[in-house]
Amino acid sequence: MSAANNPGPLVEPLDSLTPRELERYARHLSLPGIGVEGQRRLRAASALVIGAGGLGAPVLHYLAAAGIGSITIIDDDVVDASNLQRQVLHRDADIGRAKVDSARDALLRLDPLLEVHTVAKRLSPDNVLELFASHDLVLDGADNFATRYLSNDAAELTGTPLIWGTIFRFAGQVSTFVPGHGPMLRDLFPDIPEADSVPNCAEGGVLGVLCGTIGSAMATEAVKLICGIGAPLIGRLMRYDALESDYSTLRFSPDPDREPVTDLAEVAVACAAARAEADGDGADREHEISVDEYLADSSSALLIDVRADWERQLASIPGSVHLPLSVLQVEGWPAVETLITQPPRKVVIHCKSGARSAQALQLLQDAAPDSVRLRSLAGGIDAWSASGHETVQSSGQTAVPGAHHT
Repeated sequence: MSAANNPGPLVEPLDSLTPRELERYARHLSLPGIGVEGQRRLRAASALVIGAGGLGAPVLHYLAAAGIGSITIIDDDVVDASNLQRQVLHRDADIGRAKVDSARDALLRLDPLLEVHTVAKRLSPDNVLELFASHDLVLDGADNFATRYLSNDAAELTGTPLIWGTIFRFAGQVSTFVPGHGPMLRDLFPDIPEADSVPNCAEGGVLGVLCGTIGSAMATEAVKLICGIGAPLIGRLMRYDALESDYSTLRFSPDPDREPVTDLAEVAVACAAARAEADGDGADREHEISVDEYLADSSSALLIDVRADWERQLASIPGSVHLPLSVLQVEGWPAVETLITQPPRKVVIHCKSGARSAQALQLLQDAAPDSVRLRSLAGGIDAWSASGHETVQSSGQTAVPGAHHT
């Protein structure tokens, strides 16, 4: 292994291990390359983990088990029932709790002497540089492009090693970025993609156990960096396809023409846009309708639910008809026409929170007749429920022609 593949041990070791630690980490102590000194380095290290979700959960679990001395968790979300299929730190009893609190409790159950810090905020240009500079390394399990590039730019500015992972449906990727010792994320992907260029987990889905595979690989990279062993994924992107059981590696080098990161100005704009979209402030209000506005004139509207079958089985809005987004993407406006017996003045489309209905609206706008106003229900069924309106459980079957009446 060449020196270019390994920057050497990341931290200086503690002076000694306690008898408790010698017993607890016995299986590490006999490993070539780790041993007592490597374990002392792990106990001296501090790691910042961005996100306590699909990737953050296995990362946190294995870092704590490995003996990392200090862990900081940053996440502004709360535990939802849909998280439990993959976010293995959290339990059913944690639903509704802040993820950082649930994750902290889980780590302390594993090791009561672990030093755990929590930040119940979103990573932002305002806090990122201080957080990165105060930790030995960072593991990014974020679920959006803006935060990933924010992490990359902060790592470059502070010189902090960054371990990066992504997951989508049945595939995942991992790479390691060490500023000054190999290429960075912007050498591989120079520009920040549009926020909606790839569906999120809620829309696209993710295989739960894939999170464990990719998260464990990220934690492995952290141990290698801290101890200075093996060949970290510097200048390499590891790709895993769970359906094909296939691992592949893409090698990449620093781009000699890339301008170095000198500030957070560009990524701050992307973060602001991502935050506005998450908060519902970036929506096209001209084509939205609120729950109250819909109810005030619902008799003249066709309400179409573009969610999946299983989502309607949990809850649906009374009077809505079902036309999955996947069908609309193939059939377009003719699929809507089959549901209409008397032409409505409005067609209102809804999903869970508004993202998929906005996408459906874009698909239909050019094909719909001028006499029909297309609208997206702002906030979707989440806003409907939050307003105190009743939902019903559907059979989950897709609507048939003639289901709507006026």
